Amino acid sequence: LLQWATLRIERGAKEKNHPLYKPYVNGIIAKEPTSLEEEIKEIRRSGSGKALDTPEFELSDIFYFCRKGIETIMDDEVTKRFSAEELESWNLLSRTNYNFQYISLRLTVLWGLGVLIRYCFLLPLRIALAFTGISLLVTGTTVVGYLPNGRCKEFLSKHVHLMCYRICVRALTAIITYHDRENRPRNGGICVANHTSPIDVIILASDGYYAMVGQIHGGLMGVIQRAMVKACPHVWFERSEVKDRHLVAKRLTEHVQDKSKLPILIFPEGTCINNTSVMMFKKGSFEIGATVYPVAIKYDPQFGDAFWNSSKYGMVTYLLRMMTSWAIVCSVWYLPPMTRQPEEDAVQFANRVKSAIARQGGLVDLLWDGGLKREKVKDTFKEEQQKLYSKMIVGNHEDRSRS
Repeated sequence: LLQWATLRIERGAKEKNHPLYKPYVNGIIAKEPTSLEEEIKEIRRSGSGKALDTPEFELSDIFYFCRKGIETIMDDEVTKRFSAEELESWNLLSRTNYNFQYISLRLTVLWGLGVLIRYCFLLPLRIALAFTGISLLVTGTTVVGYLPNGRCKEFLSKHVHLMCYRICVRALTAIITYHDRENRPRNGGICVANHTSPIDVIILASDGYYAMVGQIHGGLMGVIQRAMVKACPHVWFERSEVKDRHLVAKRLTEHVQDKSKLPILIFPEGTCINNTSVMMFKKGSFEIGATVYPVAIKYDPQFGDAFWNSSKYGMVTYLLRMMTSWAIVCSVWYLPPMTRQPEEDAVQFANRVKSAIARQGGLVDLLWDGGLKREKVKDTFKEEQQKLYSKMIVGNHEDRSRS
């Protein structure tokens, strides 16, 4: 049905000479993996014919930085990771094709029927399931929290969490395929995964048991957190504590050292990325020295886009969009456990884990910090380019002095 709708809208758009999809700049600039020194050498050679080691500074060097700046504006690797990518097919959701126009009566009637089904039938059922799951989670964990510590409490806590998470997953009509379950995280370890949506938590927790890490919230989320921590040793931080990296590392280290406690679930990117890439992992969770269990999550946007653009939509609006989609379809891969090598520092270890997740999930591996979603580029990034250029000029000058 969705395939027929896509073919019909493509044919209609061609007949009326309407653009079918929004122009997307990804890939319009051909980039070759060359170094700063090699590119400046090429510019000098084509411009003045002088060798790189002849002058200390050439005015033509400016063109290299100008070109890089314009390329970044035209094809920004970072900004486009924080907006939903338009599909090449139409799934009868108007938000997946912003250039949709009237094509035919049958297509419009079909779209109208889809709206009725999604909003008048699926949405009420999903809201009822979500309310049931959250209510049972709060009630169940509160009751279990009054039991004395022991195997019985641990058993009940695990199964209450698992039952409630699975109900919440049904509230989104999530269709999940789990691969390599023999690699599922074990007690005393840290589970790290790429982050696309807040529902990543229930996607993973509906197939295993985890201790959550996060900041203490108020309102309904605060009620849920306080109930959950009574039944299971989750790690919640006050707002002031989150900024203290050493305190966070200490709390996490104490947790993983107790092999009887559940594995910690962490999303090292720190923000949601649009299901196309994996961005820089924060090194904090890789400094602890625990076994890391990488997990790759990849959503299929054909039936609904799970990406949360938090700068554009609030949580309520986002959940409404999720619950009025056809379904949430995704695949989860449990990768073999990884440990930090003797010669590796925390950053290198984090990058190795990130590369493994990107490779398995078919995602683009980026070095940029996801914090650029809301912040400006740090001065250290600018200084790094300045140092490279300065080292090239000063190094050549020193070489000539010695000769």
